[in-house]
Amino acid sequence: MGKIKAKRWLNGRKHWAEQLAAQQLQQSPLVWVHAASLGEFEQGRPVLEAIRHQYPDHKILLTFFSPSGYEVRKNYPGADYICYLPLDTRQNAAKFLDLTNPQLVIFIKYEFWLHFLSEIHQRNIPNLLISGIFREKQVFFKGYGGQFRKALQQFTHLFVQNKSSLDLLHQIGIQQASVSGDTRFDRVSALLQENNQLPLVEKFIAGKQVMMAGSTWPEDEKMLAAWWKQQGQPLKLIIAPHEIHEQHIQSVMTLFPDAVRYSSLKGQWQEADVLIVDNIGMLTTLYRYATLAYVGGGLAKGGIHNILEPAVYSKPVAIGPVYEKYFEAVEMVEAGGATVISNEQELLQFTEHLLTNQEAYEKQATIAGGYVAANTGATGKILAYIQEKRFLRTV
Repeated sequence: MGKIKAKRWLNGRKHWAEQLAAQQLQQSPLVWVHAASLGEFEQGRPVLEAIRHQYPDHKILLTFFSPSGYEVRKNYPGADYICYLPLDTRQNAAKFLDLTNPQLVIFIKYEFWLHFLSEIHQRNIPNLLISGIFREKQVFFKGYGGQFRKALQQFTHLFVQNKSSLDLLHQIGIQQASVSGDTRFDRVSALLQENNQLPLVEKFIAGKQVMMAGSTWPEDEKMLAAWWKQQGQPLKLIIAPHEIHEQHIQSVMTLFPDAVRYSSLKGQWQEADVLIVDNIGMLTTLYRYATLAYVGGGLAKGGIHNILEPAVYSKPVAIGPVYEKYFEAVEMVEAGGATVISNEQELLQFTEHLLTNQEAYEKQATIAGGYVAANTGATGKILAYIQEKRFLRTV
């Protein structure tokens, strides 16, 4: 965590109890949804919005652990109050629940805060994990992971993304679980209905084909720069880096000296073939304008970012080789909707092949879009369970 992010993380938790008390949330029926960061929020967003639609008399409290989620979504209109989750202490957990008194708690994907889970369980508050995913190497499945296994037992129900996760849970005695799929498919599918437009980007593209590189890291940007010097197609290149602090944006501009920053286009228009997006929140819309997409992160240890965002628009996708932890990427590669590349030469082959072969392009694009469409429906399963169990009492 960088210095700026750490400062926000600490400052955001100051006086949390007083600020929460002022909201008087415990006086209304309330659903509490917790997301670690921005990605988890987007993953759980379809469920949150379905609850908002189905139970309009309930308030929604949204908490984040990370500044990268809170800072981007602190004004999200779908929640009644948005704040950081206090540190996981027994005292904080008790105070937090006293001040909120939720009818239902939803954790998205992961983050298992032991004191919070224990306090929720002791108060008999229904508590769901949605879009959970588990791997054999995690602490729950180790000999020393007893207290974390106990934390999983404290969930009312765990909705997991795939059967392998369910099998692992069954092996450690967790029976209150089922496969619902991944709510991210529902979230990205909703993007198709949103008619968001970016006039400056449309003017920049000027009718040309576009390579859209999203959530890039330094390794990706160096490879893209080497590829850009070699590729000969009449392309526009748009890069949306994962980190947008000034030092990093400057390093990307050094790699692409003729590029223009998105923020500068607002003040004074200039022609360019490379656009560097120096803000957060546009990426899901930017993929709409892509001809081809490159999703970053797969050249580094961390792994790739969200491959579904370009796929939902039926865009052929290239990713780096570090993707084995992401089942949707594994399945898309196997199906032929995504291509794995390790260097600029392989990226060059990917772009030249698809931009000069319409049949190959349409085949990969159709597979990508079809894969997303075939995997929607998790939100409906979760909402049906909430309704069946009558967790939320109408006023």
